[in-house]
Amino acid sequence: MKCPSCHFNNTRVIDSRPVDDARSIRRRRECEKCGYRFTTFERVEEIPLIVIKKEGTREEFSREKILRGLIKACEKRPVSLEQLEEVTMEIERELRNIGISEIKSATIGEMVMDKLANIDEVAYVRFASVYRQFKDINVFIDELKELLKKEEEHK
Repeated sequence: MKCPSCHFNNTRVIDSRPVDDARSIRRRRECEKCGYRFTTFERVEEIPLIVIKKEGTREEFSREKILRGLIKACEKRPVSLEQLEEVTMEIERELRNIGISEIKSATIGEMVMDKLANIDEVAYVRFASVYRQFKDINVFIDELKELLKKEEEHK
């Protein structure tokens, strides 16, 4: 593996451990030339998931895009990065378990919102306001009413 710091071709593995329910391996590596330490992840290559966007275009599923959206929604909220990474992995696992190779972006957005509603209500509203593109305050209030209704059902 090439060092991201000095681009030397030899690095050694310092530590390895399973992650994501043992579906991946996290490795700590050290460059044999400059001593720079970094982390890599190794996972089984799976059949690509294709996301069908609202306008009909297709692109490969990206867990990083989901994680970035979650991080943005949870900015300045008491939600750890580990929680957000777990949500991202849960969503990907659920999508792969459905057993189809193409999935609508709306389905993924709803899954993200369902997970966020259980983690942090403010983050949920932030994500929903961007995802659902609230046109005015009434649509926003309707979404808040739905959130309160769901909360009452869980009690």
